[in-house]
Amino acid sequence: MRVRVRLFARYREAAGRERIEIDLPEGGTVESAWSAVAARHPELARFRPFTLFAVGQEYVEPDHTLAPGDELCLFPPVSGGAPDDVFRVVGEPLSPDAVAREVDHPGAGGVVIFSGVVRNETGGRPVKFLEYEAHAPMAEAKMREIGTAIRARWPSIKRVAMLHRVGRLEIGEASVLIAVSAAHRQEAFEACKYAIDTLKRTVPVWKKEHFEDGEVWVGLQGG
Repeated sequence: MRVRVRLFARYREAAGRERIEIDLPEGGTVESAWSAVAARHPELARFRPFTLFAVGQEYVEPDHTLAPGDELCLFPPVSGGAPDDVFRVVGEPLSPDAVAREVDHPGAGGVVIFSGVVRNETGGRPVKFLEYEAHAPMAEAKMREIGTAIRARWPSIKRVAMLHRVGRLEIGEASVLIAVSAAHRQEAFEACKYAIDTLKRTVPVWKKEHFEDGEVWVGLQGG
C-alpha cells in the first residue's frame, strides 16, 4: 500500500522536500513508515527518540496501523523549547485581556484569541450552570503537546497560551481561552483553530451540565 509522509521544519530542510510517498505492506505501522523514511534519509535517524507522529489531525503511537492513502505527519523536536508559552488548568475566572498579554511579542503581526463561553441552553434545554473537572497534570501535558505541534506546523508562531478553567462556571463565563501570536495572521487563525479542535478531542477535561430537572456528564451514556 502507498502512504504519504509529510515533513516539517528541520525534517523538511534535512530531506530537501516536504512530502514523500512510500510503499508498505498491508498492516504497516507508523514505526515501519518511519524506518522507510529514515532508510531513504538517514540524516533523520537521530531525531527518532523525539519525534511526534500524527495521522490527519490526531496524534498516533508508533504501533498505529496505517491505511492506504493515509498522510503521516512527522513532527521534529522543538529546538530550545518555548519557555514563554503558557499551558494551565486554573480555578479562577479567565481574562481575554490577560491571555492576550501572555502572547504579546514584538514580532507578531497577528494575535488570535478563542474564548469558549458557557451558554444558557443545550438542545433547547435551559442550563443553570456547568462544572468542569480535569486531570490537571495530564491536561497541561496534552496542551503542551498541542503547542509543540503548532510550532512544528506553523513556523511563524511567536507565542501560545492555553488555559482551561475547572470548578463551577456560570452562564457567560469562559471555560477555555486559547491565544496565539504569529508573524502572519493566517497562521495565527489556523493554529488557534487547530488548538481548540485538538484540545476538545485529546485533553482530559470533563463537563457536567446542570439543569432545573437534573444533571448530566457530557459524553457519557446511561448516566
